[in-house]
Amino acid sequence: MKKNIVLLVNDHQAYYGHDASYIRRPNFDRLARQGVSFDKVYCSTPLCAPSRRTMITGLHTCHHKQYKNNAQQYLHQTYPEALKDAGYDLFYYGKWHTGRGTPADFGAEGTFCEDYGSPYLLPRYQEYLHEQQLPFPRALIEHNWCTPGWIDDIVEGEEKVLDRKTMNESASGILVTPKQTHEAFFLAHEACSKLRELKDSDRPFCLQVEFWGPHQPYFPTREYADMYPPEQIPEYPSFRDDLKMKPDIYRFEAAKGISRDYRILQDNPAPWSRYAETLSRCYAQITMTDEAGGQVLDTLEELGMMEDTMVIWTTDHGDAIGSHGGHFDKDAYMAEEVLRIPFAMRLDGVIPPGSQGTQLISNVDLAPTLLAAAGTQFREKVDGKNILELFTNRNTPWREYLFAETYGHHIPHRAYAWSDRRYKYVRNINQIEELYDLEKDPYEITNLVFDPDSLPVLNRMRRSLDDFLLEYDVKEGVDSQCAGRMFYTYAQTSNATML
Repeated sequence: MKKNIVLLVNDHQAYYGHDASYIRRPNFDRLARQGVSFDKVYCSTPLCAPSRRTMITGLHTCHHKQYKNNAQQYLHQTYPEALKDAGYDLFYYGKWHTGRGTPADFGAEGTFCEDYGSPYLLPRYQEYLHEQQLPFPRALIEHNWCTPGWIDDIVEGEEKVLDRKTMNESASGILVTPKQTHEAFFLAHEACSKLRELKDSDRPFCLQVEFWGPHQPYFPTREYADMYPPEQIPEYPSFRDDLKMKPDIYRFEAAKGISRDYRILQDNPAPWSRYAETLSRCYAQITMTDEAGGQVLDTLEELGMMEDTMVIWTTDHGDAIGSHGGHFDKDAYMAEEVLRIPFAMRLDGVIPPGSQGTQLISNVDLAPTLLAAAGTQFREKVDGKNILELFTNRNTPWREYLFAETYGHHIPHRAYAWSDRRYKYVRNINQIEELYDLEKDPYEITNLVFDPDSLPVLNRMRRSLDDFLLEYDVKEGVDSQCAGRMFYTYAQTSNATML
């Protein structure tokens, strides 16, 4: 029997290095207890569109060629297309930002917009507000981190109507309208309504809920913000990293008050208290999004649909806020904070409840796993693996290393991250290499490429990465599609070697 599929995806989640026992995610944790969670999962590329394209194709970025966030055409089969061919009905609610077009181009119904967009401008959202007798969302701005000249109407201490065309403001504060006006609860409402319609359907379905958060702007309501008093949030261990042993890409920063000429200011002029106040809102939005996702899980259980449904909850990439000298957001550096993501999965009768996965997982594995639950597969070989085989075939061979790559974000940069259970190696093209012992140095303070005693490990990681690049036909260098310089001022002032 083909399993129904429900996929919950958060966006840009502060996860690695943040206290999981402190940040409340009771519904994600519930799903993990009912199935499995894995303790070391990488995104393929720490940037929205490339990572999301990997999730939909099962291919590394070097193969699907969505190098940046600009929309590109599809060159490869996607799992929605394969599911549609296998007789599935497709439903999609939330953020797209995966490439050109919308989920409708792949046969999906639902509520979504092109590219990044804003849920608050969708016609269906306006109907939802009217049906629920809710006001249009507004937020009290506490901190504005926006690059000067980008969004000048975000004024600290004043309320802002959330009506921008793209909901990606670098800001934090308090949502002053009811929590039901938040995009996460709107999307959960839409998804739960559809699940109730599908209860008696005799056709398999795949339903996705793709939240815009906890990506900034961090605007939780007061009830969630009060769960995380800023004075209780300790200074992040790498907040004072002087970056002396890091490649120059770590010095790129554009946020207001902590950068000049797109370079992070050393001896950060922003006090930790400012970061703690923003992290309080970030953590609160994680909890808020978790509650909305929990409504989807509740509805599946209420309708008796869970035992016939595979559920996965994950994130497209991480968030570097507060790390490595006090960054805001992310960029092309390959720190664990931007690479590591949560991943929990339930499938009754296949995955024993309470399983703890120690295998190395990548979000390149998502698509082939979804298709396996549907009893189908891609027409051509993909880079990802079927995670279900870890439970259906205990002798299945699995990877010994995790691979991730970047082609840059605001500036071009090419790098590969290569990690086993303990060590992580980063090859930065035309910048210094990195090697970290994540067991002894989980916050990546000490770059061991300068340590003669670490040379045997360094050489092993170099050789094994070379073997992988050769096997998977990965070419070094930067494709012409990703060679643009958005922040040319940085390229002129940086001492980095630009590709």
